Amino acid sequence: MSTLYIVGTPIGNLGDITFRALETFKTADVIACEDTRHTLQLLTHFEIRKPLVSCRAQNEAAASQKIIRLLDDGQTVAYASDAGTPGISDPGAVLAGLAREAGHTVVPIPGASAFASLVSVAGAGGKTLVFEGFLSPKPGRRRSRLRELLGLGYAFVLYESPFRIVKLLTDIADIEKERRVVVGRELTKLHEEIVEGSAETVRDDFAGRSKVLGEFAVFVAGNKNAQFLEENTDNMVEAGQNDD
Repeated sequence: MSTLYIVGTPIGNLGDITFRALETFKTADVIACEDTRHTLQLLTHFEIRKPLVSCRAQNEAAASQKIIRLLDDGQTVAYASDAGTPGISDPGAVLAGLAREAGHTVVPIPGASAFASLVSVAGAGGKTLVFEGFLSPKPGRRRSRLRELLGLGYAFVLYESPFRIVKLLTDIADIEKERRVVVGRELTKLHEEIVEGSAETVRDDFAGRSKVLGEFAVFVAGNKNAQFLEENTDNMVEAGQNDD
């Protein structure tokens, strides 16, 4: 049996690549990737030359079978999505699951993610955090899911494109305009920006701009009632344990 490495790559700043990721790319027999052109640029920057195999969302199931055959032949494979950690709103999960089912070892090589980067600076309250990724582009489905997420009361993180970020913020503000949000735009890149405030205030900020560019991660804080219940439930459990 052989080994499949799931490799996290920078989400913008190439300085965020890890030594372990580079070593994995250098020693792998084949590098599978979401977009061969994108990954080739990354590898070229670090003077790494390896055979590349495409494995994107549109062909992940079929491409995974090809990669499994490479693993069956004893070759080691490193997989990288275009940016960040594979399997987090990126292809890679299907490949990892099929490789493990086939009896191969699947090893994580941790790296950057917009999700973790934004949460680290958002000042999250509470212990429960929901990662939702991209919502449906259809307005009705998007608003319906937002109502469910906001109704939970817990903090959650979304991803969004520059084409729909104002629509997303408008939907949140229409449902609960005072809910605190933290928007990360172009995280780790040259024009990185973090905007914080109520959903209504942040929506007005971006809606008032002549042009909105970049990739977005959106942290929506939990409401105080959910945090209060969470903290008190923990206290009750601890008190019960102490009574034993």
